[in-house]
Amino acid sequence: MHVPDSTAAMQTHYERQLAPLYTWMIGDVDAALGRSRNLLIEAGAGQGEGALAVDLGCGFGLHAIPLADLGFEVLAFDLSSELLAELERRRGDRRIRALLTDLRGFRASLTTPAGLVVCLGDTLTHLPDLESVDRLLIDAAQSLVPGGTLILGFRDYVSAPLQGAQRFIPVRSDPERILTCFLEYRDRQVEVTDLVHEREGDVWRLRASSYFKLRLDPAWVTNRVVVAGFEIVRQTAERGMVTMVARRAGA
Repeated sequence: MHVPDSTAAMQTHYERQLAPLYTWMIGDVDAALGRSRNLLIEAGAGQGEGALAVDLGCGFGLHAIPLADLGFEVLAFDLSSELLAELERRRGDRRIRALLTDLRGFRASLTTPAGLVVCLGDTLTHLPDLESVDRLLIDAAQSLVPGGTLILGFRDYVSAPLQGAQRFIPVRSDPERILTCFLEYRDRQVEVTDLVHEREGDVWRLRASSYFKLRLDPAWVTNRVVVAGFEIVRQTAERGMVTMVARRAGA
């Protein structure tokens, strides 16, 4: 069953609701960059030594910046102009080139094979349908040198769906702002509603906006990664977030 392409709605949601709050949601950005660096090292990213790394769904550089610090030349993609502008402010003299484009067309911007492709931070579930995930995995394999590495991260909305009041997830709050996420499960998708309460003087104002994410079965993703031409190196699941490391066959 094909579901409608929800990319435009997701992009609008980020532009109007999430992008202005993204670093506030993260909290301590330096600490978050350190955690990302550790994740990449543990996943086997190693020292880049000038190799090309592709960051799909880069945001403000949560993984692109550590990749550049590890010695990679980074080509980073995202659909949020605001987050890419923040990446530009943060990158300094790091070798990062950021492009505002749909992830499904990233291969057209590559002029040389990559040593590493990362798609982290639940980016994979933002694609509109399973066919798009399948195509992205194939494109990732065809973009890598033999033996190149793919690092995927995505939230598992299939294995243990939240029930009742558990579907209301507090994200972050301070004296001026409260962000709560609400999940409503569908057959192939989960509808995500972000509720932002912000103080204006003595009054609290509410902004609510929704978009859809894919419900990706980890077993299905594992199978499609292998079919795309990878060998699974490691797979972990922690607090509902799946992290998968795969190597392109043929090394």
